[in-house]
Amino acid sequence: MDRRFLLTFLFCSASWIFFWEVCWKKGKESQIEEWIQGHSLSEYKHLLEDVETLEELSLSVLTRLEDVVREKRRWRDIAEAHIQLLRDFAFQEWLCSQSLEHYYHTLKTLGCMNLDDLAQFDSQLQLSLAAWGYYYEDYIKLSTGVKVLQASRESRDQDYEIQLVHNLAERRLNEKWSIAGALIFGCTVALCFLIRDLMFYVIGGITVSIIAFVFTIKFLCELAARVVSFLQNDDPGRRGDRSIYDYVRGNYLDPRSCNVSWDWKDPQEVGQTMSFRVQLFYKNGQPFPAHRPVGLRVNITHIELALDIPVTQEVLQEPESNVVKVTFTVRKAGRYEVAVKLGGLNVAYSPYYKIFQPGTVVPSKTKIAYHFSTLVLVYGQQHTLQIEPRDEYGNPTSNSTSLIDEVNYSVHVHSLGTVDDDSLEEYYSKSVTSNKQLCQVLLKLTLRKKGCFRARISYNDLPISNGEFDIIVLSENEKNCVEKNVSTPGISIYFEAYLYGTGNYSNYSNSSWQLPASALMAPQSRPSMGDEEDEHDSPVEDQPEKVKKPKKVYCYISPKQLSVKEFYLKIIPWRLFTFRVCPGTKFTYYGPDPVHKYLTLVVDDGIQPPVELSCKDRNIMAATFIRFLHKNIGGSETFQDKVSFFQRELRHIHSKRPRTKTCLKITRHCILDSSLKSTRNFSVSDWSKNFEVVFQDEEALDWGGPRREWFELVCKTLFDTTNQLFTRFSDDNQGLVHPNAERPAHLRLKMYEFAGRVVGKCLYESALGGAYKQMVRARFTRSFLAQIIGLRMNYKYFETDDQEFYKMKVCVILNNDVSEMDLVFAEEKYSKSGQLEKVVELISGGAQIAVNNENKMHYLNLLAQYRLASQVRDEVEHFLKGLNELVPENLLAIFDENELELLLCGTGDIDVQDFKAHAVVVGGSWHFREKVMKWFWAVVSSFTQEELARLLQFTTGSSQLPPGGFSTLCPSFQIIAAPTHSTLPTAHTCFNQLCLPTYDSYEELHKMLKLAISEGSEGFGML
Repeated sequence: MDRRFLLTFLFCSASWIFFWEVCWKKGKESQIEEWIQGHSLSEYKHLLEDVETLEELSLSVLTRLEDVVREKRRWRDIAEAHIQLLRDFAFQEWLCSQSLEHYYHTLKTLGCMNLDDLAQFDSQLQLSLAAWGYYYEDYIKLSTGVKVLQASRESRDQDYEIQLVHNLAERRLNEKWSIAGALIFGCTVALCFLIRDLMFYVIGGITVSIIAFVFTIKFLCELAARVVSFLQNDDPGRRGDRSIYDYVRGNYLDPRSCNVSWDWKDPQEVGQTMSFRVQLFYKNGQPFPAHRPVGLRVNITHIELALDIPVTQEVLQEPESNVVKVTFTVRKAGRYEVAVKLGGLNVAYSPYYKIFQPGTVVPSKTKIAYHFSTLVLVYGQQHTLQIEPRDEYGNPTSNSTSLIDEVNYSVHVHSLGTVDDDSLEEYYSKSVTSNKQLCQVLLKLTLRKKGCFRARISYNDLPISNGEFDIIVLSENEKNCVEKNVSTPGISIYFEAYLYGTGNYSNYSNSSWQLPASALMAPQSRPSMGDEEDEHDSPVEDQPEKVKKPKKVYCYISPKQLSVKEFYLKIIPWRLFTFRVCPGTKFTYYGPDPVHKYLTLVVDDGIQPPVELSCKDRNIMAATFIRFLHKNIGGSETFQDKVSFFQRELRHIHSKRPRTKTCLKITRHCILDSSLKSTRNFSVSDWSKNFEVVFQDEEALDWGGPRREWFELVCKTLFDTTNQLFTRFSDDNQGLVHPNAERPAHLRLKMYEFAGRVVGKCLYESALGGAYKQMVRARFTRSFLAQIIGLRMNYKYFETDDQEFYKMKVCVILNNDVSEMDLVFAEEKYSKSGQLEKVVELISGGAQIAVNNENKMHYLNLLAQYRLASQVRDEVEHFLKGLNELVPENLLAIFDENELELLLCGTGDIDVQDFKAHAVVVGGSWHFREKVMKWFWAVVSSFTQEELARLLQFTTGSSQLPPGGFSTLCPSFQIIAAPTHSTLPTAHTCFNQLCLPTYDSYEELHKMLKLAISEGSEGFGML
């Protein structure tokens, strides 16, 4: 009876083991099925068939669905559901690690859903738990664990939660197999008793023992397989087919058995297309087929800059290849970390560390630090120029072996304004040393001849970017005189001179050259600030273009202006010209005048006609002006140095005004009207305060976000052409805006004052730095920017601002004979219906003055003055009135129009993700869409901002985007599959189309695309 009972027990136990495993699997399958249906993923169920547990699903669902879910919104929902599942499992595992798993459902009931909620454990939660039978020992465990969670809250990331899920999955597998193992052990013990008591059942006992042994081995192998699979995220397609003997024989992918081989030798220069190969192997050393999905992840990161480098992966085409080729390109020199992982585990000796060194010196990228367009030196004294060598991508090239030698760097100096314009090698000397710590080349220059000179610094006979400049060499006494002039600005500093004429001196000579009478009608400059003298002003229009007899004048120089005056009856001052002391005022040096034999100077500020002066102390006068200029712009003419000086001075100007908070109550749906109402009584001091913005019917507190949003919305409304305050000349000039000469009557000029104050406020906020930095979200025409800093209009502004007018009229006049075009110095103005409204004379009596080949340049400049400036004079003046209340005119004058755009609008960085999201791919084969386009985006992601701008210029004709980015580009950026192979890309800028051929490799595409954008970024055709 006992033997039968034992046999029955053995049979029932074995049956129970199989039944228990089936139930366990059914329960897990039902959990997976419930999750899939709950998130509407039934259509992807076939991709998840081999997943056996919900924990396993949480670790692999995104990898499985990554290549099949195309819709962004759908993918976002799946990712959120995945994160929630991970957090829930991580929450369970953390509680288990603290022996508090019995509080899981209780905490969920109380609203504590994840570790972040638990980290906010407070007394209220403690009281709630007490009502559920909360024990003191559990309180100690929970409070101690929560403190650890709170301390590590900032450093926790998703990898931490994934590791907890790994632990939970392993724990539950161990629980399952420990129960099954206990049953098997019991069966085995019972079998031993049977064998001892009854030899008759020896054969049956041996059979059952073998079965029990086989089951035990199976459970252990499956346990090991599942743990390895979870840690590796191994091939999900094979997991269901793998037998228990695969693990015994090492027939599975092992990251530590894989190899990485490099296709280059260290050290390597930046800019090259780099590649390395990952060889995949089974644990037993056999090649693993690389075409199977293995979850290979490669991350290349610049260690110092934390810059991620995009990579492409390609399986080599050899049969049964086990090699994956990884390709990438780096632009920034430095040390990189290359992490190669399979399912989260490092391959071989990963991560690897590679150093990429700078390339060779590129003269166009190399520049002089603390640069001046004119240097004032002393005869025989040494002056040191700090040169910053850079490679093609802007990397300092201090570690280049061929960097420092006198052969590479050369200096050429020649005289200005003398008969002898040959090189003066015997009058100057130079020496070159290096400062590798600062990545600089120190060029020491000594001149041993007085006068004005032009210098050019070259590298391998190519001029460096800012290497051409003027030099004024003074004697020791002249230098002391200049220093005295600059150090005592309150005393009248003047020089006797002779006025010889005004006009266009771009082709100046000492011959008696006459200008047409129309040249007299140049626009008058705005009054300069800080003019202390009380004197009569003579408009520029009244001055003769060429003085028959030289007129004796006096040149007064102050820190703010250069004034040219004459005295009637020797006591009545009469101002003839005023030039601001700013970088826009240029000096050109010529030889002696024909009458007095004094050295000649031509002054041109781009606002009024150039003025020709001769002066006995010309060099001292020019040096005094230059020294004042250097003080005004902060000691350097480089853009970054001028920005630092501008912001420092702007902060100083407003430093005495209180920086307290002032509240703006804004209505979102009428942002402009409510903003005007809130600021209508504001003084300059109020505009200098820290704005605290409150949107009506919104409860958000302004810690900086609402203020930044207000700036964004106001700028968008002010400079949006639908508001009609500003306009565009055409629809295809990428969003450049200009004051609207035909604005509706309800838009008063006060609106332009408000716009100017908003722009000035943005500049002041940016000067404060940090979180206050605020760019102006608009792109102004070059002609409007030029008017802000006081430059005179010329026809070249049409090329950027009104491209259609430039092509249809300006180019025709420039490139053809105009004698038969019947043009006069007048402009006809038509209504919207096409009716002639009036004829505007560009000069007095211009309707009767014909345009010929000799005066057509002047006609075009007057046309630019009328169309771009005169028509919007009131609008621009009111804009400047508001702007100059916060930012003085003399500070803005230190920039040119291109620099001013950078100051206002920033660099306009091109976002590759925005590019990829809004680019439209048209046509193409499977190879083009699946391979060529992946290579294309990898190449584009590796581009610098300059290269991205060149690509944009190549395709759209403009190097900058509209304010809204690629989404507002009209028409959209299109990538067309060209019917060619391995040729250069082409573009249709009128339609924003890039025609991309097919290529055989990443390297070939990279080479062709870079060649196209570097050689064909300008112009309208490439074959």
